[in-house]
Amino acid sequence: MISSVTPTVHRTNLAVKILDAKRLHVDKTTTLISMEDEVDRLVAAWRRERPDLDVEPLEVLSRVSRLARHLDRARRLAFSEHNLEPWEFDVLTALRRAGSPYQLSPGQLLTQTLVTSGTMTNRIDRLAKKGLVERLPDPSDRRGVLVRLTDEGRDRADQALAGLLEQERAILAELSRAQRGELAGLLRQLTAPFDNIPG
Repeated sequence: MISSVTPTVHRTNLAVKILDAKRLHVDKTTTLISMEDEVDRLVAAWRRERPDLDVEPLEVLSRVSRLARHLDRARRLAFSEHNLEPWEFDVLTALRRAGSPYQLSPGQLLTQTLVTSGTMTNRIDRLAKKGLVERLPDPSDRRGVLVRLTDEGRDRADQALAGLLEQERAILAELSRAQRGELAGLLRQLTAPFDNIPG
């Protein structure tokens, strides 16, 4: 009986820690108390030391940066439970999103993962050695190849994605559905120009 529950406890360990660190335990019928975070203290210090500067961007982007570090830890935990590195997850899920038969050209993988050609070749080699992807001839290009997920690769991608979503839900737990939608829209305004830069 102990062995059957241990993996679940381990899997949700970081999620519990995240919630413990960020949740203010108050009566749900009352208004949440305003909380000061580390960025508030950082901004206040800079306003004191450099009153000549407009430090308002720090209010937003320092929080984005700090949240990104928490998310990176959550990602690494979710992936490590399935013996995957973050870059392995990125390649496997790019193939998984392509739909059956879960294959893309190396060039398409480059576009989706934003790495160099040499880096992608190395990553495909390593994933193929682990039995997670395979190379196949490209029927539309005699000199080209396609990269396809193996059954094991697809299973690992699906399992790691489920673990990641569990961690991400914990990070967003304090926001309502409406707040999450609003935040997603605001972040989209910031990221869209970078996604649309040519080359």
